[in-house]
Amino acid sequence: MYGFEALTFNVDGGYLEAIVRGHRAGLLTASDYNNLCQCENLDDIKMHLSATEYGPYLQNEPSPLHTTTIVEKCTLKLVDEYKHMLCQATEPLSTFLEYITYGHMIDNVVLIVTGTLHERDVHELLEKCHPLGMFDSIATLAVAQNMRELYRLVLVDTPLAPYFSECITSEDLDDMNIEIMRNTLYKAYLEDFYRFCQKLGGATAEIMSDLLSFEADRRAVNITINSIGTELTRDDRRKLYSNFGLLYPYGHEELAVCEDIDQVRGVMEKYPPYQSIFAKMSYGESQMLDKAFYEEEVKRLCLAFEQQFHYAVFFAYMRLREQEIRNLMWISECVAQNQKSRVHDSVVFIF
Repeated sequence: MYGFEALTFNVDGGYLEAIVRGHRAGLLTASDYNNLCQCENLDDIKMHLSATEYGPYLQNEPSPLHTTTIVEKCTLKLVDEYKHMLCQATEPLSTFLEYITYGHMIDNVVLIVTGTLHERDVHELLEKCHPLGMFDSIATLAVAQNMRELYRLVLVDTPLAPYFSECITSEDLDDMNIEIMRNTLYKAYLEDFYRFCQKLGGATAEIMSDLLSFEADRRAVNITINSIGTELTRDDRRKLYSNFGLLYPYGHEELAVCEDIDQVRGVMEKYPPYQSIFAKMSYGESQMLDKAFYEEEVKRLCLAFEQQFHYAVFFAYMRLREQEIRNLMWISECVAQNQKSRVHDSVVFIF
């Protein structure tokens, strides 16, 4: 089908592709970020955002503002746009859009289960959940004591059910098991999403395979670094890596035996696309790694808009908007805590 999308794509997808490209034009630019970084307080940030697409969502908020309010309202805008696109979508785009939210569902499940383990109030936890990852029975997650109960009582009726087959055990839930569960679910989710995109074929398959491979490789690196010095065995670590991506399979074999950050760096520098990411870091440090990965991801997401007649623009737009919200949260926190000297530490410019 590759090369012939232009003949039929616009019948079902033309309107929504135009919508998402219009939304993309409303993303904040470098000059917007520079102005936001000059703000003295959160009301200044609100005043600057009032001239952007976030304006209607923030205009009725009284002073004094809080960072959480700004993030909440900006996220609400993203959710409204997503719901509008989902309502207008037909198959297979509607399924593709639903896949985008499964990552948030996994994060919400882990948040509720971890919070319950530490005896936090369920209503307080629900407020912290991402609205794109909500489902009907999410509040009842709090009653589960182990993975089997979690699946049987709650998750069997959600889209996450097929991903749980690999991590159903009778072991009690503790912090280590929950983190393993999160990564096992993400592995199954990414592999499923990858297979779905390959089935769609054409430019969607080509661009999404690149974006999802990057996501799988980033997760492999993060799992390796976070499991250094823990009781996780090499085999267990290897099982958490996704079965696709640039690092699959030889890079995974090498990452599984890494004992420190410099060994991880040695493995990653063998792969040209990742050399530039690790070149930004000095030896022995990993603090800047997240930002370097985000910058590389943003670059790839922006390139998705260079082609037409494919679904990857929807994935790219959602991710870019989420990155923008992370940027706004960081800037707002720095301004609120009078730490303006650190404001550029975590801001990833999109355009």
